[in-house]
Amino acid sequence: MNERSRYLRIVALLLLLLSGSSFTAAQTLPAANAASFGPEPTASVLPDSIAMPVSPFPSAPDPNEIRITGIGQGSMPWTIIVLLTLLTLIPSLLLCMTPFARLLVVFHFLRQALGLQTTPTNQTLIGLSLVLTFFLMQPVGASIYTASVVPLENGRISAMQAVERGEGPIRQFMLHYVREKDVALFVELSKEPRPRTPADLSMRIVVPAYILSELKAGFQIGTVLFLPFLAIDMIVASISTSVGMLQLPPVVISTPLKLLLFVMVDGWNLLVGSLMRSFS
Repeated sequence: MNERSRYLRIVALLLLLLSGSSFTAAQTLPAANAASFGPEPTASVLPDSIAMPVSPFPSAPDPNEIRITGIGQGSMPWTIIVLLTLLTLIPSLLLCMTPFARLLVVFHFLRQALGLQTTPTNQTLIGLSLVLTFFLMQPVGASIYTASVVPLENGRISAMQAVERGEGPIRQFMLHYVREKDVALFVELSKEPRPRTPADLSMRIVVPAYILSELKAGFQIGTVLFLPFLAIDMIVASISTSVGMLQLPPVVISTPLKLLLFVMVDGWNLLVGSLMRSFS
């Protein structure tokens, strides 16, 4: 038992010595490494004049980043405000400053003259009026794009200057078809001094005067268009009454006759051609 206990004591002593030596080596290794590489620099050691090195390669853009810039020299919030305002005013501008009103009035007169209530539908007539309006306003739109939109995109002018430049082509177009009587009416109502030339008129006067002129022109064309079909209705009504056909309404007989006449003379071609020539 004595030899065995002596042997265990020797083994425990050896293990204790080995563990102590490994712990001492672990403590002295960081100090040795620090001594070999020099002292570690700190923020207090570096002078303020030395800047951190910058990578020569630019950082890659984030693919999920969305960058929206303004139009021309304007900022992004003002660009959004201008675009939303234009989207809100597009229906009013389309009705007030283009031939859309005249075309739509004439087409509705034609449908009433033919005795048709829902054919062509309102959507069809509005679509036809829009297409013809775009056809007529294409040169004006090209002039506005060249005079105001291109310089605005290049940053040479501001948004307000672009609006002022865009007024020129549309003003010239409206003044070509406005009546002098309507212009005089709104000059009198606005209490403004009498302008020397039509170019001195403000848009406040030109736009309502142009609307009145277009409505008058549309009603004039619609009345002239209505007269032939009204004559057919009167002839059919007088003949049916004279032969005693009181049970059959005259409209039932006159409507097919009017449609047949309109198709035989190629009425849509004649009507659209006459309307387009009225804007030449």
